Amino acid sequence: MKSSSLLRLLCLACLVLASVIAQAATPPDNVSVRYKDPQHFTEAKRSVGVHLIDADAYLKPLSAYIVQRASRILAPGQRLDIEVTDVVRAGAYEPWRGPDFYDVRIIRDIYPPRIDLNFTLYGADGKVLRQGERKLRNAAFLSSSSPVDQDSLRYEKSLIDLWLRRGAGNL
Repeated sequence: MKSSSLLRLLCLACLVLASVIAQAATPPDNVSVRYKDPQHFTEAKRSVGVHLIDADAYLKPLSAYIVQRASRILAPGQRLDIEVTDVVRAGAYEPWRGPDFYDVRIIRDIYPPRIDLNFTLYGADGKVLRQGERKLRNAAFLSSSSPVDQDSLRYEKSLIDLWLRRGAGNL
């Protein structure tokens, strides 16, 4: 009798856990991110020859991060539309270092990340609350990052966090 109760309790716990995981995996629908002409981004222009990078390799995770972070600051019913107009990732290729470094992005303070975007924040009634253009920059990006963080987009994500940290009313 005891083992069947334990088994039922375990099954219930598994169902609850599966529900929580499914909710976490569903992206929020109150934030939309789109890229305007990503083939013309500064980063795309740098991505040639041996430095050819698949834009989806950094744009998809960056978009997912923006959606996840921005949805946290919105009040119930609010919606945020973001159009990214340019991305410059931190670092650059320094071909003069030799053939062993052709595909190595060197991160130095003279190569800061930049993200340009337009946004529109809508209230629960559908009216525009705020809109504008932002040029996200952080000249001190190296001193404000963690040496433990190995995320290849950590500097770009930090720009997003700095912008969103002010809250929906101060975008």
